[in-house]
Amino acid sequence: MQNTPLHQPLPRLIDPRKFAQQGLEIIGKLPVNELSRINEMVLDTTVEVDVELEFLLDEERIRTVRGQAECQLSVTCQRCLEPVVVPVKANINLAIVWDEDAAKNLPKRFDPWIAAEGPNDLFEVIEDELLLNLPLASYHEHACVEASAFSVGEGDELEDVASNPFQMLEQLKGSPKS
Repeated sequence: MQNTPLHQPLPRLIDPRKFAQQGLEIIGKLPVNELSRINEMVLDTTVEVDVELEFLLDEERIRTVRGQAECQLSVTCQRCLEPVVVPVKANINLAIVWDEDAAKNLPKRFDPWIAAEGPNDLFEVIEDELLLNLPLASYHEHACVEASAFSVGEGDELEDVASNPFQMLEQLKGSPKS
């Protein structure tokens, strides 16, 4: 039985097992300033995360959460140190389990959500999924820094070493031992 989706602000604390048992769907927005770890990384904390989650029992009677969380985060470009907007989309496919042992026995298609009995922090789970989907380095698509800024110098010294990588070993071999 599918209940109607909740189109209100996302609740922070939920009982994921009851939600899955009832087949609830949650659609809403989550302010980035409620996500402490992401909030420290972004330049604009007024952004909202669009969240669509479906709690259900799958065909194997495993309590699951499926859906996505999506946002546009403004972070610092690692090349020019100016702001850059990075799209982040997390596809969520979690199985709700009691402990590590139950997590080990899950089918490989699921990531575990180890949830205690009673209320659990939904925001923390969404934040974890977004963090896993952030790019390792954020930068502009266009060339925001000229290629000459990456050069080390004249380049002659580097060319000599590159042409004979064992030159340094030869010098060490010829030096007297102390």
